[in-house]
Amino acid sequence: MTLIRLDGLKTYYRTEEGDVAAADGVSLSVSPNETLGLVGESGSGKTTVAKSIIRLLPDNGEIVDGTIEYRDENVTEMSMKEVRRNLRWKEISMIPQNAMNGFDPVQTVCDQIVEAIRAHEPDTSRAEARSRAEDLFEELGLDAERIDDYPHQFSGGMAQRAMIALALAVSPSVVLADEPTTALDVVIQDRILGTISDLQEEYDTAMILITHDMSVVSETCDRIAVMYGGRVVESADADTIIRNPRHPYTLGLRNAFPDITADSQELISIPGTPPELTDPDEGCRFAPRCPFAEERCWEETPEPEEFGEGHVVECHRADEADLLREEASKRETWQELREQAERAAFDGGSDE
Repeated sequence: MTLIRLDGLKTYYRTEEGDVAAADGVSLSVSPNETLGLVGESGSGKTTVAKSIIRLLPDNGEIVDGTIEYRDENVTEMSMKEVRRNLRWKEISMIPQNAMNGFDPVQTVCDQIVEAIRAHEPDTSRAEARSRAEDLFEELGLDAERIDDYPHQFSGGMAQRAMIALALAVSPSVVLADEPTTALDVVIQDRILGTISDLQEEYDTAMILITHDMSVVSETCDRIAVMYGGRVVESADADTIIRNPRHPYTLGLRNAFPDITADSQELISIPGTPPELTDPDEGCRFAPRCPFAEERCWEETPEPEEFGEGHVVECHRADEADLLREEASKRETWQELREQAERAAFDGGSDE
């Protein structure tokens, strides 16, 4: 059974400079009780995908093509009234990237959690809703007496836990967690992730975990989908993505994070910057930053290709994975590309 299925999702933002193809043909799925990691750099389209699922896009955002299904029902065809009443928060909730921005600053945290519960469960009394909110606070390691505080009275870690309580208040089937540990120290990060995993199991909830951190998804996710330039360039079970990735971008992400079991502690960063999505070039969007790019990579958009069960890759050279992994582990492989980018930037600046 599949809870959420995206097929060819295209979500664009209308701007004065043109349409930004933030999600450009995204296909993925989430099963019950599963944790799917959606990983990639800032601007890759991860948050846009999450907000598209619950139809929470800004005014200039629009789903222009593709489908989003929840329990086989087409979300893209729902009216906004149906989304608010029957889908958003009741079935699919979201932990926003900045917890402080997720709360109304002029209402107590208790009032906001109680309001969310009673909006979807009108027969629940305020006292019952408050009791549930207090129970969630205690499960999350928060003092229940602090529930009547205002958001600004919470530290970053406390606010993040309170937002998790809000997200779980009506026992949704899916939680969209957008960078839930951003700006927290590593100790608090570990506690938050552990708490999320425990509550996910207790509440029988699936999750899409959005992050740029490969170490986070390797620790917490069942499957991983890697996004770049508005597209899912590689997806597979977590172990395959971490140990045997095939896409050069995934290799670059993996090499950019420390591994205490590795022979070398030297980190290798990906040169260049993410692509401009107002007018994407033909071909592979990672080609300008890829040390393995060939002529066809610049001219032809790679089609999704499957390598083993559930391992899908968009790369013309994915069948050369063993060679790519070996070469990608060498700093000099990426250094030459970095020097080319620096020369190009210098030459461009000299022309001004």
